[in-house]
Amino acid sequence: MQQKLVFSESYERFEDKYERSSHMVGTSMWEFEWCPKYRYKMFRKWKYRKLVEACIRRAASENKIKWIELNVQPDHVHGTAAIPMTMSPSKALQLLKGRSSYLFFRNHEKARLRYPKGHLWARGKFGASLGFIQVEVANNYVRNQDAHHGTAWVIE
Repeated sequence: MQQKLVFSESYERFEDKYERSSHMVGTSMWEFEWCPKYRYKMFRKWKYRKLVEACIRRAASENKIKWIELNVQPDHVHGTAAIPMTMSPSKALQLLKGRSSYLFFRNHEKARLRYPKGHLWARGKFGASLGFIQVEVANNYVRNQDAHHGTAWVIE
């Protein structure tokens, strides 16, 4: 007769949300925020907001980063993401900022007039780890950025 391996109650509750590999079980969720260089309001226009959002999402999918919530404001990007357990948050932001910048300049060549050296993002960044209990609070905050900042979008 085979016995079933019994895990703790908290593990069973979140079993489908954990990342698994041969020697690892867990999840790494983070809240990230970063700004364009000189805090220029680069994404005031709706089409540029959607373009940079698509660039960030593509950069994330190429590096196995899963956005839980993402919000692009005229002068900053804010979101919650699940990164692979083998990746540090600093490396995740390096990959996201670098690749999204490259994709943005390829699709919006006039942006080079403002950033001739090709540095879209500022050097600074913010990252905070999240647990399953905190992730909903952070997601609500990210979703309501427009109301929080009183953002008015320019739609062309």
